[in-house]
Amino acid sequence: MLSSQIEGTQSSLRDLLLFELDEVPGVPMDDVREVSNYVAALDYGLAQLKAGRPISTALLNEMHGILLRDGRGEDKAPGQFRDRQVFIGKARPFTITFVPPPPSSVADCMVQLEAFLHDQPERTAVLLKAALAHVQFETIHPYRDGNGRLGRLLITLLLCAESALSEPLLYLSLYFKENRSEYYAKLQRVRTHGDWEAWLGFFFTGVRETSQSAVWTAERVLELFARDRERITALGRGASSALRVHRLLQRRPVLAIPDAATRLKMSWPAVDKAVQALEKLGIVREFTGKKRHRLYAYDAYLDILTEGAEPLPR
Repeated sequence: MLSSQIEGTQSSLRDLLLFELDEVPGVPMDDVREVSNYVAALDYGLAQLKAGRPISTALLNEMHGILLRDGRGEDKAPGQFRDRQVFIGKARPFTITFVPPPPSSVADCMVQLEAFLHDQPERTAVLLKAALAHVQFETIHPYRDGNGRLGRLLITLLLCAESALSEPLLYLSLYFKENRSEYYAKLQRVRTHGDWEAWLGFFFTGVRETSQSAVWTAERVLELFARDRERITALGRGASSALRVHRLLQRRPVLAIPDAATRLKMSWPAVDKAVQALEKLGIVREFTGKKRHRLYAYDAYLDILTEGAEPLPR
């Protein structure tokens, strides 16, 4: 979501969760579909790594195909290297900030990047590799659209591939979003002045800050779950069903009764009664105001997850 926001989408986490429940989000459908495709591309890439595939240009092409498979960008050759010259900046020559390699050079540049990812000609420490690979990918700009999103996804994918992360729990996109002007300027300084050191300092600072933030967020989430679990257990009769719904809310913090009943293999009335108990405790809130097709949100959990994740103004 944050990676897409850097490029102007207005989708929030709540919008994405509504979309995944087949409900109507509060933003243009293309915005939330773009984020949903990003999730699908990451999931696909991680599944391929677990199946034993290395990161390769073929895998990146497949992920790019998922990223742009519908909505904005579906007419920009998803999954294929660009076949035309592109320019970073505005269309008029005096506002162009960077000219990526010509299309005839893209495949060869990507082969060289792949070799670097595979430690050829020599081993590179994983964080250094992620930092350098991101700049190089963005500079090659191999696709007509989606380069920024896939280039940021590559960082997380690489850290998982090299077992620096067991799960994709480190996302630098919030740091890049909060420092967007500096992010773009540091990338550009590498291209114009060869200032790799300034970029590395910026990147490593982001890794440190994001890691500390992720740990703090995880601790707060676990404390919230434990506190709410205690309150639910105190209900006595009916606590068992409410605890099952609470566990589902930890995975899906926006809930519809029919979907929850299917996932938990419980009856609709049993889920409805459990949700009403959680609502009385103030753990969930019904936010549609409807009498039918009601939706419930685990607000305290969503608040923790979405700190700093408000869409940028257009």
